[in-house]
Amino acid sequence: MTELSFLQPIDSKLLKLLIPVAVCHALGHVTSNVSFAAVAVSFTHTIKALEPFFNAAASQFILGQQLPLTLWLSLAPVVIGVSMASLTELSFNWTGFISAMISNISFTYRSIYSKKAMTDMDSTNIYAYISIIALFVCIPPAIIVEGPQLIKHGLSDAISKVGMVKFISDLFWVGMFYHLYNQLATNTLERVAPLTHAVGNVLKRVFVIGFSILAFGNKISTQTGIGTVIAIAGVAAYSYIKAQMEEEKRQMKAA
Repeated sequence: MTELSFLQPIDSKLLKLLIPVAVCHALGHVTSNVSFAAVAVSFTHTIKALEPFFNAAASQFILGQQLPLTLWLSLAPVVIGVSMASLTELSFNWTGFISAMISNISFTYRSIYSKKAMTDMDSTNIYAYISIIALFVCIPPAIIVEGPQLIKHGLSDAISKVGMVKFISDLFWVGMFYHLYNQLATNTLERVAPLTHAVGNVLKRVFVIGFSILAFGNKISTQTGIGTVIAIAGVAAYSYIKAQMEEEKRQMKAA
């Protein structure tokens, strides 16, 4: 692993690789937040539990990594569970669903090609450059789409509702924790395969789904609850099979 440094230089070849990654980074976060605004937080995270499936498909068909049948079969319950949860979700609408799916595809591309870029640069530098590029990608559409309304109503309405101190404080801490989460996720990606990273994201969503139900009182149907449990069980099955495969590889190298 290369030495950590925010001053690590970038060449034109790496920049060309990172620009589409940064676009997907920006698109993934924007569509995630659109989905959060359109449907219940728990439903968005249930849809995003499909990320390992998209990652597995990309790993095999884009990177050419052959995945065993057992690994594909372990992802089937994830797809089935998410489908069940979507059919009876009380807050379902197509904007929330499609936005979450676009986020899945965007983050899949980001993970796979960020991993390829890490051969020449460490994860901290990769995320720093991706964030900077993504900022420049987001500024023009943000100004065009939301600029006038933000200046006219957005800031003043938010401040009048919660107060200037709480508004600034909440904005700071949300930004800080969001950055730290994504930085840690990128550092983790440096040490594991993209598909394993995607499965780890699903386990994170188990906590988020449960917490959102308790904290926000989101109501879910029985079928949505069952579908969510099935999807989580599929992730557990994948994790077990993947762990066995890694142990077999380790034993073969040691022999």
